[in-house]
Amino acid sequence: MKRSIQVYGISSLVILLGSLFIISCAQNALTGKSQLSLVSEQEIQALSLTQYQDFLKTSTVIAPAKDARAQMVQRVGKKITASVEAYFAEKNNKDFLKGYQWEYNLVKNDTTINAWCMPGGKIVVYTGILPVTKNETALAFVMGHEVSHALLQHGNKRMSESMIQELGGSVLSAAISSKPKETQDLFMRAYGIGTTVGIMLPFSREQELEADKFGLLWAAKSGYDPTEAMAFWERMQKSKSGEAPPEFLSTHPSDATRIQKIKEYLPEALKFYKK
Repeated sequence: MKRSIQVYGISSLVILLGSLFIISCAQNALTGKSQLSLVSEQEIQALSLTQYQDFLKTSTVIAPAKDARAQMVQRVGKKITASVEAYFAEKNNKDFLKGYQWEYNLVKNDTTINAWCMPGGKIVVYTGILPVTKNETALAFVMGHEVSHALLQHGNKRMSESMIQELGGSVLSAAISSKPKETQDLFMRAYGIGTTVGIMLPFSREQELEADKFGLLWAAKSGYDPTEAMAFWERMQKSKSGEAPPEFLSTHPSDATRIQKIKEYLPEALKFYKK
């Protein structure tokens, strides 16, 4: 009898979660694929804005007025986001970018080789990545890649998966209103904020390659040669201290895999490249 009850309970849970998945899937405007989305983009953007502002208050933001590097970040950011806006306008889907208010900031952190973009278009580039990008073209690919993570709503998917696991099915707007602390913690972990502020948790290999693909597209549409992405990843490979873990031990694809996939993506990206 106990076994029957347990089986029934598990079956009910599976049905509940399956139903929850079906009603909480949204089609991504870039890929056309359905993905889990338990929190609305509006709610995610509100959380992003608060955390982004807090991050800037505790960081050394380099003003572009007297710094050529910060000027470059601003210049690249504006070109990339203009291409994004033009793309969605061509697709008659401007509403997808509703709530986006683009910001581009260079933050002094010479030891961190990274950049990121939050939902709503809040972008940060660390000074530590500039010796690896070396030039504006490679930076365009990096920023295009990070913008793609936001547009592809990879963080929302990761946060939604965590909500199912940790909030016991108390999801959607109800979770944000009834469990604000838990929801904020999930957001901070999903987007890599907190004690390791701005250090993005790794996305899945599939998501990283997906962001690479669209990052090439935005760079090419913005007038940057997408072939520079391969040179960038070759430099990134050399910049790592010690041996990188085998690919199967990491959620990130190996640099060699990325370079190979970029070669596959290039023909399509080059169609949009105009010098």
